[in-house]
Amino acid sequence: MIKELIVVEGKNDAHAVRLALGNVDILWTEGFGLTKEKLEYIAEMAVRQGVIVFTDPDTVGEQIRKRIGNYVPQVKHAYLSKKAATKRGDIGVENANLEEIRRAFAHIQQEQESSVETFTMDDLWSAGLAGSSRASDFRLALGRRLGIGDNNAKQFLHRLNRFGISRELFFKVVEEARHGEYC
Repeated sequence: MIKELIVVEGKNDAHAVRLALGNVDILWTEGFGLTKEKLEYIAEMAVRQGVIVFTDPDTVGEQIRKRIGNYVPQVKHAYLSKKAATKRGDIGVENANLEEIRRAFAHIQQEQESSVETFTMDDLWSAGLAGSSRASDFRLALGRRLGIGDNNAKQFLHRLNRFGISRELFFKVVEEARHGEYC
């Protein structure tokens, strides 16, 4: 069971997460309604029990995630792909099926303090994650497996380094994806 406070954007997101994960501690930001008081509460809970940010995979969700991360750098992150969170053109955590939500929480990420760049854009090019017609689909599959979300090549590279993904894990997942071992 997850012990950390989970931060989502809205009430419907909270409902979907509870259906998927059971009786977990959730705070919703009410979208951009993220007040200073809520940020202070999130900071306090990060010390007490830990915090996982689980926002929609869209621009607003990323802005909220970034705002929380800047205020409380020790938060952890869980990601859904846009594909998994989209229903009838609407993107949101509340649209994801329960298995996708569980999968996202199986791959929780935390930013590393080290600023070492383990990966470069050359790594993405050589792995087929940039510069090819299938690169976007391949990044989607790897992002899902690594728990770093749905990204363009630049953001994918940033998250690989930011979350301290090892080269060993990266190349293992690349090989699995090449052999169609997961979607």
